[in-house]
Amino acid sequence: MRLTEAEVQELLEKADGWKLTDERWIAKKYRFQDYLQGIEFVRRIAAISENANHHPFISIDYKLITVKLSSWRAKGLTKLDFDLAKQYDEVYNQMKQGEGE
Repeated sequence: MRLTEAEVQELLEKADGWKLTDERWIAKKYRFQDYLQGIEFVRRIAAISENANHHPFISIDYKLITVKLSSWRAKGLTKLDFDLAKQYDEVYNQMKQGEGE
């Protein structure tokens, strides 16, 4: 079910670095040390997305990965979009922690 504007704003406040675009998308840019690390991130979030049967738009610009989420059926944002955003952030944070090892 599509979220109200107030619900979207409340969830955005808790979402680290995610921004509302065109009033129906949330988007975030992730930066990596090298190209292949970004590709690995895309692979991991693609698997999460496939399991949820909810697929983001993903842009790969060398070491910068941009992810956009929205729900076509709901014609806007749903709780699932924000749940996936949180999971993507967890993957990114795990990968960043692994850099120092």
